[in-house]
Amino acid sequence: MAHLTVNVEYGIHCLLWLVHSGDTPVSSRDLADLQGISHSLLAKIFPKLEKAGIVRAAEGVRGGYVLGRPAAEISFLQIVDAIEGRKPLFDCQEIRGRCAVFGNVPPDWATGGVCAVHAVMLRAEKAMRDTLARQSLAALSEALDDKAPPEFGIEVGTWLGARLADRGRKLRTTGTSGREVEA
Repeated sequence: MAHLTVNVEYGIHCLLWLVHSGDTPVSSRDLADLQGISHSLLAKIFPKLEKAGIVRAAEGVRGGYVLGRPAAEISFLQIVDAIEGRKPLFDCQEIRGRCAVFGNVPPDWATGGVCAVHAVMLRAEKAMRDTLARQSLAALSEALDDKAPPEFGIEVGTWLGARLADRGRKLRTTGTSGREVEA
């Protein structure tokens, strides 16, 4: 778990909207537009989330993504690992054995066991992973629901619904050949 990129932030924000969409698929393009983020970046994030079983894709013009399992069963750690891969927080270079005073052969006391610096970093990584594992997507969603006024959720639902309806209208007016047809 090296430096967490913006991909994690974007992914979690998008997943929060999927919590509220229930069984109604939401396209990654609509999620990107809703939040003012890059379409192409989300297009790279969602396949990783799908591979991890966090989301499920629904095909077709009204397709998009839904949660792959209940939000209470999705931890931040699972999301981070799906998006970033499981990378160590710290990559020890074992410089403790390179001290100029040692010459070419460092003594056993200097290189035996786990490097003290690495040991601290391992404890920090464990604490971070444990904290992320305890935080569920559902718990964060509930906290945000308590913070935002109820109208906000209604406005977002209306906005997403209009986008979905517009995709359906475009399909009916262009038909499969791309020519205008009667709606």
